[in-house]
Amino acid sequence: MSLRLDQFVSQAAGLSRKQAGRAIRQQRVRVAQQLVRQAAQQVAPDSVVSLDGQPLALAGKIYLMLHKPLGVVSATQDSAQRTVIELIDHPHASSLHIAGRLDKDTSGLLLLTNDGQWSHQITAPRHHVAKTYLVTLTEPLGEAAAEQLRLGVRLQGEKQATQPAQLERLSQQQARLTIHEGKYHQVKRMFAAVGYHVCALHRERIGQWQLPEDLPSGAWRPLLNPK
Repeated sequence: MSLRLDQFVSQAAGLSRKQAGRAIRQQRVRVAQQLVRQAAQQVAPDSVVSLDGQPLALAGKIYLMLHKPLGVVSATQDSAQRTVIELIDHPHASSLHIAGRLDKDTSGLLLLTNDGQWSHQITAPRHHVAKTYLVTLTEPLGEAAAEQLRLGVRLQGEKQATQPAQLERLSQQQARLTIHEGKYHQVKRMFAAVGYHVCALHRERIGQWQLPEDLPSGAWRPLLNPK
């Protein structure tokens, strides 16, 4: 599977795509000893590419988990706000993308990888990967509303109800919710559909991966069992 030259240089050299494109335009990049000036040129993953005379090689597959803090956006680049990528001190951080984003005001488990097929298996709705959230509400949750959430609720603007969910009431204003979909702002919209406002949201689990209790907010570590 081929990829753009600027993408290759970005991933192999730990540069942003913009920096990689600038290096190509500055005639600092060669492919098979030939000077290349087009950032969009397609190259194979095993191509002989050099930057400033130094050979480049793509990293192998990378799989990381991050304990996302509040106030950081789930994006690879943002000109105005701090991104989760900026929290990751890894030589190939610029090659990573996010497998299942979290809102700026939501904390918890985030998975990052450079393996597009793997992330698709996690995020594609047809795979029904479970996601578990700790939900804090502004007022006590009634049992009738909890049962509605378990059975499925119709979100504003949607034609079909959500799939059945698992809900465990932990206290009057806190619950653990597991869903198998990934609709936009789904958890907050589900509770809004039964008349409740979510004041804090924290993702604890994605599929088989649980956020470790000893992983501090803002810290990351490799996934030891990505498959």
